[in-house]
Amino acid sequence: MNIRKIIRNIQLGQPIDISDNKGQRWSNVIRIALGQSKMVVRPIPGLLHIFVYVGFIIINIELLEIIFDGLFGTHRVLSTVLSEGLYNFLIGSFEILALLVLVGVILFWTRRNIQRIKRFWSPEMKGWPKNDANLILYIETILMLLFLIMNAADQRLQVLQPDSYAQVGAFPISQYLVPLFGDLSASSVVMIERGAWWLHIVGILAFLNYLYYSKHLHIILAFPNVYWGKVKPKGQFPNNEAVTKEVELMMDPNADPFAAPPEGEADDVPQKFGASDVMDLNRHQLLSAYTCTECGRCTSECPANMTGKLLSPRKIMMDTRDRLEEVGRNIDKHGEFKPDGKELLNDYISPEELWACTTCNACVEACPVSIDPMSIIMSMRQYLVMEQSAAPQELNVAMSNIENNQAPWPYNQMDRMNWKDE
Repeated sequence: MNIRKIIRNIQLGQPIDISDNKGQRWSNVIRIALGQSKMVVRPIPGLLHIFVYVGFIIINIELLEIIFDGLFGTHRVLSTVLSEGLYNFLIGSFEILALLVLVGVILFWTRRNIQRIKRFWSPEMKGWPKNDANLILYIETILMLLFLIMNAADQRLQVLQPDSYAQVGAFPISQYLVPLFGDLSASSVVMIERGAWWLHIVGILAFLNYLYYSKHLHIILAFPNVYWGKVKPKGQFPNNEAVTKEVELMMDPNADPFAAPPEGEADDVPQKFGASDVMDLNRHQLLSAYTCTECGRCTSECPANMTGKLLSPRKIMMDTRDRLEEVGRNIDKHGEFKPDGKELLNDYISPEELWACTTCNACVEACPVSIDPMSIIMSMRQYLVMEQSAAPQELNVAMSNIENNQAPWPYNQMDRMNWKDE
């Protein structure tokens, strides 16, 4: 149900063509989404993220065995189909990875809450975003501890009840927890093992359902978002075809500006230039809003933000997602979108934020999952300029000069080259 809502909300955006450069797109998925190449640009958090990312995924391979044992009453069923050496290697690897996940999670929590790194304490990170990040860390810690406790109890039962618990597996980490059960009866240890099993399974299922409400939705969406990501040079801006045709018409001395457009082209003119609400954005921009990890790398690299401007690229993405969710709830309530008197522009994102952007692409370069906040900024700027004539005065003067003098400076055309004589 939740996944269907996300897909529906993303499809509220304008369709885009991603049929080009398929080889490059798949290469980006392997290198950026799967290989985490942009995460390790910052080595310490990058390495910790790899611990958590790889560990959490690989450890869940054993989840298949855990579920099978629970459903059919077997004990470590994979040990019956794998060689002893391979099985011991796998269980030992899972435990080492679990320890690395714990180390990574603890250090992430420390960086956020004790070291208080600046990018985690920006204004947009108050309330739910801050609590969400910590809650995920707590959940991951509990799941890894339950995994190790279950293995430790299993080891103890292999000694206490060898007929029911065959002595299999290598436990390089959880073996140090076994002494905690030394004075307990077999029935008590069984209860601990089964309790850890149930809590681990329920925790995994709860985590999967919680993803929809969390920034950790990027675990799933990072892959399609990277595939959809921009493959053209970052400095290349898309042309609006309707505007291009209009400019070509203005510059053609033989064109009749009052002539009717050729048959079939009248419908090509967009109803709105740029974007004022989420439905005006394209589907990749909306997918990116859901994919945002709220890591703040974009904002920490933004020169406008560094100099005290109001702009935060992370907030642009978070605001877009919040507005999209609001629109989705509106549709859930009415069956279709009913105007609510709000828009992404002004109600969520202010013109001051939009005009603070220098279009340097630092935020795009910094994002580890190919999110492009600048494209949303430029779409909304286009709306301000072309629909509302609401550009800053300095820009209006420059554009007027270009229109009248073919240069941004207030000189007439006869004097445009005078600078060379100075």
